[in-house]
Amino acid sequence: MNFEVFSVRTGESGMKSERDTGADGILANQWASVRAKLQQEVGDVEYRTWLKQVALAGQDGDELTLILPTRFLRDWVSKEYGALITAIWQAENASIRRVDIRTQPARGTAPNLAEPTIGQVSPGRPEARADVIAPLDQRFTFDTFVVGKPNEFAYACARRVAEAPATQGFNPLFLYGGVGLGKTHLMHAIAWELSNGPRHGKPVSVAYMSAEKFMYRFINALRNQSTLEFKNELRSVDVLMIDDLQFLIGKDNTQEEFFHTFNALVDAGKQIVISADKSPSDLSGLEDRLRTRLGCGMVADLHATTFELRISILEAKAIRAGVDVPAKVMEFLAHKITSNVRELEGALNRLVAHANLFNRPVTLETAHEVLHDVLKAYDRRVTIQEIQKKVAEHWNIKVSEMSSARRSRNVARPRQVAMYLAKQLTSKSLPDIGRNFGDRDHTTVMHAVARVTALIGTDAAFAEDVELLRRMLES
Repeated sequence: MNFEVFSVRTGESGMKSERDTGADGILANQWASVRAKLQQEVGDVEYRTWLKQVALAGQDGDELTLILPTRFLRDWVSKEYGALITAIWQAENASIRRVDIRTQPARGTAPNLAEPTIGQVSPGRPEARADVIAPLDQRFTFDTFVVGKPNEFAYACARRVAEAPATQGFNPLFLYGGVGLGKTHLMHAIAWELSNGPRHGKPVSVAYMSAEKFMYRFINALRNQSTLEFKNELRSVDVLMIDDLQFLIGKDNTQEEFFHTFNALVDAGKQIVISADKSPSDLSGLEDRLRTRLGCGMVADLHATTFELRISILEAKAIRAGVDVPAKVMEFLAHKITSNVRELEGALNRLVAHANLFNRPVTLETAHEVLHDVLKAYDRRVTIQEIQKKVAEHWNIKVSEMSSARRSRNVARPRQVAMYLAKQLTSKSLPDIGRNFGDRDHTTVMHAVARVTALIGTDAAFAEDVELLRRMLES
């Protein structure tokens, strides 16, 4: 069994088309499957923004070529998604050793095969060891992982394992959490850290793969009558990492093999790192003995992100992209896109691409325009109570102040804004709005609306605050 890492090269396309290979039907079906898995992996937003325009050019032996219409898209896709594309192609077609991502040259021009590589490991950084089964994403390191309250424990456990594998109490390390919360990022970060150098004078061999790939290789070993080789290869490593273990649910034979591999490695003092969408006790469908073994080490969950963590993630992403994103835009995205970090980053990528392609600044207006389809999924009917809460949070006052008799400016102005937004975003009448603000008269609401409208026209900073609140609340 060959434990090899494959690279992604970029250049200009000079390949023959898939029709010329004589296997266009099979290759086209594989490409359709790869595209579907890509969309599932990165989410609809990122897929539409970056990967929908990727086209299959052809296959030449063990080399596959994909093309994109512009160099900008080619470079971005190679850098951000090259490793993922390669891994999915490998799982789909084991004969593929290399994936080239290129641009289609104009007619009559020679392909430029000497362009610098975009998708390979950067100079000065060691490549993943040859005994790492699946390619590692260069973006997923400890340095690029943004730490906050929801994930700090999982991060600390991951770093401990990377620094000292097979430490008592941390074997196995089981990471779990919802989609897009950072499990795979931490898995790759551990593998990068371990594969970058020896520990205690000797190299550390690491095998990283998804549960789906584990099953795929096990089935192939059964089919080829090479199960002994499969067992020996896996049980000879120092660290075994299996991502998305939930995919083994219902696969009894594969679970059996994994259980024996697990026991052999732990008994030999080797480290195991597992990720899944649920804790071991909640993974119904796993054998009881396997569930018990998975829970005997360190179990660490990654909780849903907080507003503060989402802001930190956006700030880090913007800095790495070298793009100036106003704080108001980041706040807007962090308030609106709350369930999935991948979608959050995908939305920012989309804004950055729009800014680069059209040479325009990133603003709240462009964010609303470019991301209208994304934001629509998060829209909901707004209530006066929600408006009061959001406005109170924005100006750091108590929600109860909205109905109090206090008339100091630091309370009265937010109260007026909340009344203004209630008029703009709900169907409530002026008397109804007044009753929700401490039984105030409808004329008080009219005055608040008029006052806020006037200030919006004369105070740009105030207008931006109100616009931000409106966009976060509007349905």
